[in-house]
Amino acid sequence: MAHQTNTLTTNQVIVGANNLAGGQSPTTDQRRALYLKLFSGEMFKGFQHNAIARDLVMKRTLKNGKSLQFIYTGRTTAEYHTPGNAILGNSDGAPPVAEKTVTVDDLLISSAFVYDLDETLSHYDLRSEISRKIGYALAEKYDRLIFRAVARGARAASPVSASNYVEPGGTQIRVGATANESDAFSSTALVSAFYDAAAAMDEKGVSGDGRVAVLNPRQYYELIQAVGTNGLVNRDAQGSALQGGNGIIEIAGIKIYKSMNIPFLGNYGTKYAGTTGQTSPGNTGDFIGPALEDASGATSGINNDYGTAAEVAATSCGLIFQREAAACVEAIGPQVQVTSGDVSVIYQGDVILGRLAMGADYLNPAAAVELYVGGTAPSAF
Repeated sequence: MAHQTNTLTTNQVIVGANNLAGGQSPTTDQRRALYLKLFSGEMFKGFQHNAIARDLVMKRTLKNGKSLQFIYTGRTTAEYHTPGNAILGNSDGAPPVAEKTVTVDDLLISSAFVYDLDETLSHYDLRSEISRKIGYALAEKYDRLIFRAVARGARAASPVSASNYVEPGGTQIRVGATANESDAFSSTALVSAFYDAAAAMDEKGVSGDGRVAVLNPRQYYELIQAVGTNGLVNRDAQGSALQGGNGIIEIAGIKIYKSMNIPFLGNYGTKYAGTTGQTSPGNTGDFIGPALEDASGATSGINNDYGTAAEVAATSCGLIFQREAAACVEAIGPQVQVTSGDVSVIYQGDVILGRLAMGADYLNPAAAVELYVGGTAPSAF
């Protein structure tokens, strides 16, 4: 039986507009309202299917203003009560409190102009496809910024600076024991790093709930291929799950995701040649493994600090974190806007615009772990 979808086509939008108009020619507002319904659905579907970081960190919606404060508290102690003494809080003043301010970056947009004649001559629904790709573009940038914030947190000290308190900072774990980048793809080395990361977070008092890992796709599939001797897969679903490429559930209580948007050996997603041991499987195109861009606070449009390309480093090869590792603020969620009226007449087409406004930063460094290869851990930034 053929798969059915509820997605509207452009022709259905026009028919719907005619119905709303009672069989008469639909008004511009009626047509625009149904176009927005179509494009919003397609764009948001594309965004949701590709953005994984949004629900893995602390996220709040900003109603007014440019920033939000997140409170991070350190640990407190227990002490014995002396009869007759007033109880006015622990004598050491615990727990210490630190405040983290996350600012919204400038408006992030992705847009395309759809020429009416091109749409008329095409044999497919051009606007729906463009709306979906706009969602992909926004999701890609969204994930990259959050993952870079987590990497920054893994290299940071605790934000608590009260006297006489020692709070844990971030964690960096070396994958493998050689200087070669190929260690990043070793299933044995990765499994060992996962257990080290889980132990480190346990030792730092980080909650076991919401622990996740994000790996390069080739690392993820390398783990799948190693199944059978290491117990990484739910054996009840081993057959179909393995062949579907979704076999791995978790390691050491850490749920695993794969993404092309994590900082990976100086690129996004993947890297070939060098000492990786990975050879390009034919012509992959320039899009695969794009270089990291500068996204420090000095970069236009950036109001937080996601680091320069050099600061992110060429040895980072994976992230393991708990949801308190980073905070994300949204002032404008993913939205679609479409031109209409006189503008459409003058240009004989419409601009489809996807937009959002968000910002991210690390929150609790103890909840962030960065995997790296080589003899030296990446420096803090």
